[in-house]
Amino acid sequence: MRILITGANGLLGQKLVNLLSSSEKDEVHATGRGGNRNLPGPYTYHKVDLTEEGALHNLFEEIKPDGVIHTAAMTNVDACELDPNECHLQNVAVVESIVRACENFDVFLVHLSTDFIFDGITGPYDEESSPNPLSVYGRSKLEAEEVVKAGRMKWAIARTVLVYGQVHDMSRSNIVLWVKKSLEEGKSIKLITDQYRMPTFAEDLARGCALLAQQQAQGVFNVSGQDYLNPYEMAIQVADVFELDGTLITPTDGTAFTQPAKRPPKTELILDKARSIGYEPHSFSEGLQLLKAQLQ
Repeated sequence: MRILITGANGLLGQKLVNLLSSSEKDEVHATGRGGNRNLPGPYTYHKVDLTEEGALHNLFEEIKPDGVIHTAAMTNVDACELDPNECHLQNVAVVESIVRACENFDVFLVHLSTDFIFDGITGPYDEESSPNPLSVYGRSKLEAEEVVKAGRMKWAIARTVLVYGQVHDMSRSNIVLWVKKSLEEGKSIKLITDQYRMPTFAEDLARGCALLAQQQAQGVFNVSGQDYLNPYEMAIQVADVFELDGTLITPTDGTAFTQPAKRPPKTELILDKARSIGYEPHSFSEGLQLLKAQLQ
C-alpha cells in the first residue's frame, strides 16, 4: 500500500513514518513544511506547504497514494484561540484541499481529530456522542470532521487525546517530557486535579492509524490511551517511573492558571469500536516504561 503521511515531522508523524516504513507491505511517503527531521529509512520525504493547494495536487499526482494519514494541524489550543484565522487555515482549509485531492485521486483518508470537540460535561463519549466544542481549536477540528464526512471518498476519523512520547531530535515536548525535565531540574510544579484525560502513547496512536489505513476501516473511531487520569495523577506516575522527586509536584485546580482557551473538564472516550479492528493501547504506566527504555 502506498501511504502518504502529512505532518511527518511531528510526534505522531515520526512514529508513523518509522512504523510503516518498517513494513515491506507499505511504500511510505512523508511530507512536512520544513526539512526532514526523521531518521534515515526506507521512505521518501517531500517538502510541501499544504496550504498551497496546487503543490498538494502535484504531490498526489506524483505519488498516486492509496491512502493518506493526515496528522498535520495547528494543535496549540491557546495559539488557536489567539489567532483564529491561522487556526482555520491550518485545521480547516488544508483539510478541504486534502479532501478534494482524495476525491480526485480516489484515495482513502485517515484524518486525526481530538477529544476537544466535546464539552467534557456529559461523557464518557462514544463515536456517536454529540459534540459541543468550547474553544476555537475544538470548533476548527469539528468543522474539519464535517468536511471529511461530506467528502466523496472513503474515510476514517481517529479521535485521540493528549499524545505523549519522544522523537529522536527531542524537538517536541508534551506533558510527560515537561514533567520529567522539570523534576530533573529540581523545579516545583503544579498540576491540576479537575480535568481528566486518557493520555495516549504515540506508538499506540500510530498503530491505530495504521490499522485504519491498512484495513480501510470506515467511520469515526476513538483512538486513545486506556487510563482516565488527571494531570496531577499523570505527573506522580512520571515521577515514580523515572525515579524522580514527587514531592516537587503540588496538586491544584484550573483556577490557578489563566489560559486563553477554555478546556473541557472530562473527556473519557469509549474505545470498543477501535478494539474491534485490533487496537489495544498500553496502560499509562506501561507507556511510561516503554518511553523510559527509549530514553536510555
